[in-house]
Amino acid sequence: MGRGKIVIRRIDNTTNRQVTFSKRRNGLMKKAKELAILCDAEVGLIIFSSTGRLYEFSSTSMKSIIDRYSRAKEEQQLITSAASEIKFWQREAASLRQQLHNLQENHRQLMGEELSGLSVKDLQNLESQLEMSLHGVRMKKDQLLLEEIQELDRKGRLIHQENMELYKKVNLIQQENMELQKKANETRGVNGIERSQVVTFGFSITDKANAPLHLELSQPQHQVDGTQTGLPNLGLQLHRSDG
Repeated sequence: MGRGKIVIRRIDNTTNRQVTFSKRRNGLMKKAKELAILCDAEVGLIIFSSTGRLYEFSSTSMKSIIDRYSRAKEEQQLITSAASEIKFWQREAASLRQQLHNLQENHRQLMGEELSGLSVKDLQNLESQLEMSLHGVRMKKDQLLLEEIQELDRKGRLIHQENMELYKKVNLIQQENMELQKKANETRGVNGIERSQVVTFGFSITDKANAPLHLELSQPQHQVDGTQTGLPNLGLQLHRSDG
């Protein structure tokens, strides 16, 4: 009659637990030694008892086995990390391809293409997107038009300011003309010179501030026999052309 199977669990009895530990420890070390000899394997076995006692077996040197284990573990981790990174970028590429496909499909639908497979709700959502897009385009257009109007208004104010400055200069010229006229009249009164012998300067300034100025000089008058009478009478007129 064979032995029954032992339930694998902690042995509560201290004596039985110690006996079982000794037997199985010796058996484990024997199997490790046989494995190293039969299979030409490098084996290292470390056991700590419940009391903290160390038991070990190594087919060569325990230090060399531990160093080899550390190197092999690092290499395995690097391989695992590289494989994980490759899988990560593969998933990212697949996700980007799917996003590109969805964007292209959405663009075709916005352009009014490939609408046969859409439901009424999908068409309503598409219509809402188009209305929102159109609203955004109109707002941008209004903003640009408003900026252009403001720029034109600014330029108009600058031109008006320049026009006012030119108008002031014209008024200054008119005042200088009046002062010259006054001095000429005073000179005529002191010297007793006849009015026909005084050189007069006649300036006429129109109210149009934007019209260009023209200065005209009248020809001296001659008698019938061709001789010039007295001092030349210069008629100067400063006026603006209507063009």
